[in-house]
Amino acid sequence: MNTKKWVGIGLAVTMLSSVALVGCGDQEEKGGETGAKEAQELNLYLTSEIPSLDPSLATDTIGFTVLGQTNEGLIRLDKDGKATAGVAKDWVVSPDGLTYTFTIRDDAKWSDGSNVTAQDFEFSWKRTLDPETASQYAFMMTWIKGGAEFNGGKGTAEDVAVKAKDDKTLEVQLVNPIPFFLEQMAFPLFYPQKQAYVEQQGDKFGADVDKALFNGPFKLTEWVHEQSAVMKKNENYWDAENVKLETVNYQIVKDSSALENLYLAGQIDRFSLVRDQVDRYKDTPEYSTQAELTVGYLQFNEKKVKALTNAKIRKALTVSIDGDAWSDIIYHNGSIGATGLVPPGTSNGEGGEFRKDNGDLINRAENAAKAKELLTEGLKEVGLDKMPTIKLLMDDGDTSKKSGEFIKEQWRTALGVDVEIENVPFKLRLQRSQQGDFDIVFSFWGADYNDPMTFLDMWITDGDFNEAGYSNTKYDDLIKKAQAEPDAKKRMGYLYEAEKILMDDMPIGPIVHRAVARVSRPYIKDWTPRNFGPDYDLKYTYVEGKE
Repeated sequence: MNTKKWVGIGLAVTMLSSVALVGCGDQEEKGGETGAKEAQELNLYLTSEIPSLDPSLATDTIGFTVLGQTNEGLIRLDKDGKATAGVAKDWVVSPDGLTYTFTIRDDAKWSDGSNVTAQDFEFSWKRTLDPETASQYAFMMTWIKGGAEFNGGKGTAEDVAVKAKDDKTLEVQLVNPIPFFLEQMAFPLFYPQKQAYVEQQGDKFGADVDKALFNGPFKLTEWVHEQSAVMKKNENYWDAENVKLETVNYQIVKDSSALENLYLAGQIDRFSLVRDQVDRYKDTPEYSTQAELTVGYLQFNEKKVKALTNAKIRKALTVSIDGDAWSDIIYHNGSIGATGLVPPGTSNGEGGEFRKDNGDLINRAENAAKAKELLTEGLKEVGLDKMPTIKLLMDDGDTSKKSGEFIKEQWRTALGVDVEIENVPFKLRLQRSQQGDFDIVFSFWGADYNDPMTFLDMWITDGDFNEAGYSNTKYDDLIKKAQAEPDAKKRMGYLYEAEKILMDDMPIGPIVHRAVARVSRPYIKDWTPRNFGPDYDLKYTYVEGKE
């Protein structure tokens, strides 16, 4: 998914001199009962405006994170990230792994009090697949029988094998067995949508607080665009008795220094750290770290810039950036330089890690010295004497601005290449990326599920998120073979080879595998972070011991 952290223009917040840095523990304790009079309220933040709460159209971590609290699919992930019952109380899988039959629980309700039905899922999924909806994420549903044909304009909605057999029974047939299918059902794309409500809202669906309907633990009750949002406990949620939080207040804050000031002033309860903030907090008990399944990468627009059609030039631009130095200078939070596209920690399907198995495919220490030579050879091959001035599209946050300055200086000193930085709001950067309106764009992608396919199937020819315009028939064939292969070892072998081809062609330049460092007030209990899909799940979280 498109991700965003620490991007935005500065926000002026004055820290009172009387506020002191006090150590407090981020224990993330499990279990425990809340006091009868404990105020079950959290103050959190978002780093940008919510682009959309339409499950068919959302593509970014901000939208997905809010959707993850306010809605629910057939499956929900438990505290340990394992598939557990959500709207579906149970399910049956056929012996061949191709047919899933879900039973919708009787007490599943929308926030307006109406029942959540199997038809809500059938409508939602077919709406996402409908080419007129123009969902960038529709490719994740093309694994359903008939889905690819309908989405490609060669089939009909009736041919898509997701069927409401009755109000409480949903049957889904897959083209091939998907090892992570149940976990995928917890992803916001697969949430239900109430047809009458969606059609009533039209193209405004999900665009405002009164244009969205909720079936999850919380409901959005306030949304002041570009400023704030408020969630309240959803009394109609089927498991409401086990949801302890009553209110979650969000401020939209785009500047890392402003966030620290708000934390110290007691106006937010936790925040993520970058740069010198890490050193200030790393020895305090409220500090913790978490690796993310997230990669930051350059996308080179081959359709717009002649020089970028050459693989040697793309490689030169990639390896000339010191990923480890970037990680330390820009984040200083455990992030590391990328050695391939797929981040460390991504499963190989057999209990190991894909990144360890496929090795280092980007060796900057070895190739950085060759970068200028690669650039010279590449320019000669495309008939250019020198690299033209190119534009680099980035978000407008303080960290993104520092990142752009870092890249600009790296390319200037290592290659003699000049670049013009374009810093724009997150939502606009997403729009321009989708439209191909860039020379080079710096993007992040976070895992939608813990499997290398979530990073690799993006780059098939004409893929919805293949904004670089990359095309390689051998690569396409390997991805298709992996999608159809039931044997885990053979499947992973296809994906290892695919990543090697991708890194040899270098249509995208991986720079950083991101981690997160954070501080959190000790009264936040059972905070449940996720390293794929929404950033966290507040269903299990509560407040205890707040003074």
